[in-house]
Amino acid sequence: MANPLSTLLLVALLSLSAAAATRTKLQPTNNVDGGICKSLVETQGYACEEHKVTTADGYVLGLQRIPAGRSGNKTAAKLPVLLQHGLLMDASAWLLNEPDKALAFILADKGFDVWLANARGTESSRRHTSLSPNDPAYWDWSWDELTGYDLPAAFQYVNNQTGQKLHYVGHSLGTLTALAAFSQEKLLNLLRSAALLSPIAYLGQISPFGRTAADIFLAQGLALFGSQAFPNEQVNRLLDFICTRPGIDCSNFLSVTTGPNCCLSSSSIDALFKHTPQTTSTKNALHLFQMVRKGTIEMYDYGLPITNMQHYRQPTPPVYNMANIPKDVPLFLSYGGRDLLSNVFDVNLLLDNLKDHDKDKLVVQFREDYAHMDFIMAMNANQVVYDPLLSFFRLH
Repeated sequence: MANPLSTLLLVALLSLSAAAATRTKLQPTNNVDGGICKSLVETQGYACEEHKVTTADGYVLGLQRIPAGRSGNKTAAKLPVLLQHGLLMDASAWLLNEPDKALAFILADKGFDVWLANARGTESSRRHTSLSPNDPAYWDWSWDELTGYDLPAAFQYVNNQTGQKLHYVGHSLGTLTALAAFSQEKLLNLLRSAALLSPIAYLGQISPFGRTAADIFLAQGLALFGSQAFPNEQVNRLLDFICTRPGIDCSNFLSVTTGPNCCLSSSSIDALFKHTPQTTSTKNALHLFQMVRKGTIEMYDYGLPITNMQHYRQPTPPVYNMANIPKDVPLFLSYGGRDLLSNVFDVNLLLDNLKDHDKDKLVVQFREDYAHMDFIMAMNANQVVYDPLLSFFRLH
C-alpha cells in the first residue's frame, strides 16, 4: 500500500476486507467528503489547513497542516514535522485511529507543527501544470521521482512556511525515498532528524506472494501494462492468477502480503478501506519489483543498456548507496519481526550499511510482534513506538 512495499503486496492488503475471507476487486478510492482536512482532521476537533506545492517537474501536491493540538496552543516556537505515507496510501494513513492512538494527532497534541504529505497520483495530488491524469505521460514516473522531486518540494515548502528545519517520519515507501535522498546527501540542510517506521531499502526477502508477483509482473512489463495508473483491471487479473499458484494461500491477504499484524482494531481497518487504495504509477510498481528480483537499491532499470545510457549515461542504473548516508544524520528505525515487506533480513542489510553511523545518532527498535501495518495502526503503537519516537525527537 502505500507502502514501499512491493507494489502488489500493498495492493493486496488494500484489497482485503479485514473480516473478509476472500479478496475483492481493487478500485482506486476517492475522498468524497471534501478532502482529508474536512473528513478526518476537523471532525476530531483539530484545526487543519490545505496547502499546495508544485514540484520542479510540474506535479501539484496537496499537503495538510495541523498547526496545533486540540488545546489550540499555537506558538511560533513549534517545531515542524513532515509525515510521508507508503505505497497505495495517502496522508489518511496517519489518521486512521482515535486521536490518542494516531501519530499525527499525538504529535499535534505534543506541541509539534504537523504536516502531512501526499505523493503524486493520490487523490490530494492529482493535478499537474500541463498534464492530465488521462495522459499516459502523467504516469511516467517511479519512486526515483518521489525521491528527486516530491520530497524536496515538500521539505522546502514546510521550511519556507515555518522558517525551521523539520523532523521527518516515513512509513514503508516513505522510508525508501528518504533513505535514497539521504544517500545522495540531499535534504539534509533542511532536516533535524528522521524516524523510519517499517523501513524499506532492500526487498530481496519479501513473502512468497511478493516474489511470485514480481516475477510475473516483470515478465510482462510495460509492454502489457503501459504508462498508466496502478492498480487497474490488468492488475486485478494478475492477482487472480497469482492466487492460483502453488504455495500461495490468498484466503487471508493481509497476513499473506504484509505479515500477521498483531494489534489492529476493526474500526481502524474499516477506516483504512475507506481511503485505500490510492493510485500510484505502473512504472513505480515495476521499479519496486525490480528491487525484489535484483535484491539491490538502484534507479529504475529501462531494461536495455542503450536505453539506460540515454537516461543515465551509463549502461546500468545508478545505485543508491546506503553507506553514503552521512554518519551524523539522526535516525530512528523501528521494524517488526512479523513484517513480510520490511523483512528482518532485509532490514539487517540496511543496518549493516549503517554500522559506522555515529552511535549517538542512531536508535534502532525491534518489535518482535509487529508486522507492516502495526507501525501506523496498532492500538498500542502510541506507547511502544511513538513514545520512544517522541523521546528521540526531543533530543534533536
